[in-house]
Amino acid sequence: MPRPRRTPSLAQRLTLAVLGFVLLTWLVAVGLSWSATRHELNELLDAHLAQTAALLATGEVDDLDDDAAVSAPTQLHEYQSRVAFQIWHKGRLRARSADAPEQPLASAGLRGLSDQRIDGTDWRVYTAVREEKGQVKDVIHVAEHAAARHHVLLASLRGTLLPLLVALPLLAVGIVLMVRRATRPLRALGHSVAARRPQALQPLPEDGVLPEVQPLVHALNALFGRVDEQLASERRFTADAAHELRTPIAAIRMQAQVAQGATHDDERRAALAATIAGCDRATRLVEQLLQLARLEADAADAQAREGAQGQCDLAAAAVRQVQELYSQASARGQHIDLDRPDAPVPVPMSATLAAVLLRNLIDNALRYGPDGGRVAVEVRAAGGGEGARLVVEDAGPGLSDEARARLGERFFRELGSGQSGSGLGWSIVRRLARLHDLGVDIDRSAPLGGLRVTVRWPAAQPVAA
Repeated sequence: MPRPRRTPSLAQRLTLAVLGFVLLTWLVAVGLSWSATRHELNELLDAHLAQTAALLATGEVDDLDDDAAVSAPTQLHEYQSRVAFQIWHKGRLRARSADAPEQPLASAGLRGLSDQRIDGTDWRVYTAVREEKGQVKDVIHVAEHAAARHHVLLASLRGTLLPLLVALPLLAVGIVLMVRRATRPLRALGHSVAARRPQALQPLPEDGVLPEVQPLVHALNALFGRVDEQLASERRFTADAAHELRTPIAAIRMQAQVAQGATHDDERRAALAATIAGCDRATRLVEQLLQLARLEADAADAQAREGAQGQCDLAAAAVRQVQELYSQASARGQHIDLDRPDAPVPVPMSATLAAVLLRNLIDNALRYGPDGGRVAVEVRAAGGGEGARLVVEDAGPGLSDEARARLGERFFRELGSGQSGSGLGWSIVRRLARLHDLGVDIDRSAPLGGLRVTVRWPAAQPVAA
C-alpha cells in the first residue's frame, strides 16, 4: 500500500519560496550583467578595430614588391595572435599579418563591422576602404577571433560573479536559520496545544504573541469556548434527561407493583392501563430526546444544512402529519382543520426535518387543547416578497407572557396545564428554526382562544442574471 504523501511544513514552504526567489533574482542579475558587459566590451573592442584600420589606412603600399608579405612583429601580448589584418591593393593582397588567412577576411563591397566565418573560425572584422579619384584603391581588413572576445568577457565577469556564487550557500544557510527562528512561535504554540489534556479548555495566553499568530490564537480560544459551552450543555442535557426519565420509570414500576398485588380484575386492569400510559410517556420522551440529540450533533447540523439546499413540499408534509395524528386526535374527540393551497408549497428544508417541525407543533396543540376541541393548521405559499408560512392554532388555555418568554427551554413546562410532557417539543422547534433561519412568533389565537404559532420561511433571494 503506497504511503501517503507528506505535506511540507510552513517553514519548508517558506524556505523553498525564499531560496527560489533568491536564486531566480541571482540568475536574472547574472543575465543582465552578462548582457551589459558583453555590449560594452563589444563596443570597446569594435572601436579598437576601427582605430587600427584607420591607422593602417594612413600608410602607403604602392612601393611594396609584388611578392612582399608583411609578417606579424614579435609577439608583444598574449592576445596579439588572435588579431589579424589584411591590406588589399587593387584586388591583390599586398600585406597581412602572420595569423591572417590568404582569402579576404570580408566579402567585397562590405564596409564597417561584420561577422565572418573562415575555415571554421569566427571573426569579428572591420573593413576600411581608401579611394582615389572615385575608385577603390586599398581595402584594409582588421579582424579579431570571436573566441577571444568570449574569453575576455568571461574573465571580466569572473571577478564579479564568483563572489556571488560563493555567497549563495551562505545565503541559503542564513535563510534556513532565519525561517526556523521566525516560525519558532508557531512550533511552540503547536507543542503547547498538543501537550494539553482533553479536559483543559482554558484560553491560551495571548501576551507576547506575534501579530501574525494572534488570529490563530483568537480562533483557538473561541473554539475552546464553544467546546466548553457544548460540553456543559451536554452535561446539563444528560442530567435533565436522567431526571425526567426517572419519573415515568418510577411511575411504571409503581403501577406494575399495584397490578401485581391487585386482587380484583378492575383494579388490575386500571393498573395495567396506567402502566401502558406510562410506557407511552416514556417512549415519547425518549423519541424527543433522540430528536434533540440528533439536532445538537455536528453531523446532524451538517445534514440539515445540506438538506436546506434542497426543497420539500410543505403542504404535502402537513397532509401526511395530519393523517398520522388523526387517531390521536380522534381518541379525544378533537378535530384538525387543514387549510392549504392546491399547488405545492416548496420550502428550503428536508422532508424529514419538515415532518419533525410539523409533528411537534401539531402534537403540542392536540395535547394542550381540550377534549372535543379544534386545531387549525394553515399553510400559505410564498408571495408578495414574503416566504412560505405555517400557522398552527389551538383552543387550549394559552400561555402567560412569562411562560412564552421561557418557551423553548429544555424540560420547561408550565405547571397546572394538566397534561404530561417534557417541554422538549419546543426545544426541537427552536433548534430547527435556528438551523434554517426561520421566524417563529407566538401569540394568542383570536378565533380559538388558545395558542397561535406562526413559522415563516425567509423569502427566496433573486438569482442574479
